[in-house]
Amino acid sequence: MSSERPAATIPSLSPEERVGHVAVERALSELRSGRPVLLESGADRALVLGAEAVDTESAARLAASAPLRARLALPGPRLTRLGLTRTLPGTIALPGVDPARVETLALQVDARIDAPVAGADALDVGALELLRLALVLPAAVVAPVEEGASESDALRVSLADVLAHRGRQAKSLRIVGRAPVPLEGAPKTEFVVFRGGEGLRDQVAIVVGQPDFSKPVPVRLHSACLTGDLFGSLKCDCGDQLRDTVARMASGTGGILLYLDQEGRGNGIANKMRAYKLQSEGYDTYDADEVLGFGLDQRRFDFAAQMLRQLGVDKVELHTNNPEKLAALTAAGLTVAAEARVIGRPTQENVRYLASKRDRAGHHIDFDALAARASD
Repeated sequence: MSSERPAATIPSLSPEERVGHVAVERALSELRSGRPVLLESGADRALVLGAEAVDTESAARLAASAPLRARLALPGPRLTRLGLTRTLPGTIALPGVDPARVETLALQVDARIDAPVAGADALDVGALELLRLALVLPAAVVAPVEEGASESDALRVSLADVLAHRGRQAKSLRIVGRAPVPLEGAPKTEFVVFRGGEGLRDQVAIVVGQPDFSKPVPVRLHSACLTGDLFGSLKCDCGDQLRDTVARMASGTGGILLYLDQEGRGNGIANKMRAYKLQSEGYDTYDADEVLGFGLDQRRFDFAAQMLRQLGVDKVELHTNNPEKLAALTAAGLTVAAEARVIGRPTQENVRYLASKRDRAGHHIDFDALAARASD
């Protein structure tokens, strides 16, 4: 496109960082496949397995490989749902890794604490971070391995690499493909695919029209929503926001929509469906996530700023209702010169969801504007 500006210099990982980055990515694949990984920090080592993968066979393997007493690491939101008032993660002893007890403490809606809760150590925190990165339930069976014990055949990963992984994802972000893709109502549109960032897939920048990079560029950060964007779910307004933003950019001076792999506020599609099931039983969107062990929002947007820089953007007009997105781009060094609200379509099924976003997460949602749109 003639409006392109030379891309910013792309940071790169050092050889040592690259090795650690690959080790974490392999560990995430193991955990998603239901296999334990060996998490190491100095002389401390522990086998880590996601609670949702614990069954009789895996419990027996853990007991054989790590005979020391195992524990269940849970995040603060889940412990709060179990009856504690706690913001930090904690652990519950597992004298034996009983799959039924693990499932109850990790997932059952009406479960309550059945043993003392200890503070989480560094390996516990790293285990929970691994599961969040793997987009599985954030509840970890952590089985310490004695010093000098026979070597486990589990994949090894260091705690330092786990904790550095998100930053390295943003740092390793790069463009891997781009092409014109005409859209209905926006025929002059280019898709630019980036590898890296959050989630487990690629990120996409949709450049609409020919935005003037010498001025603040209209930008929307849009987190992927399979149910709303593709299937037109009535439970949210994501699809409306996506299509309306592209149409607004096409009819104006152009703009950029970043389509980010952060399904379910960064929790992943499986956990999103778990949350939807809880919502069907009466929980609001944030309470449902808390039952599963998640906070208000797991998404990060520092890598979105890196995508914009690589496209040549340093000043934006941000199309959002979410103050966290504005704060993230500002913290990343971009200039947010102006804001614009994004109005979806209210339905009987999404009104409570929209009200929860306004009241509990501070989203700027004008229900008078929504009502006016509904009456059009």
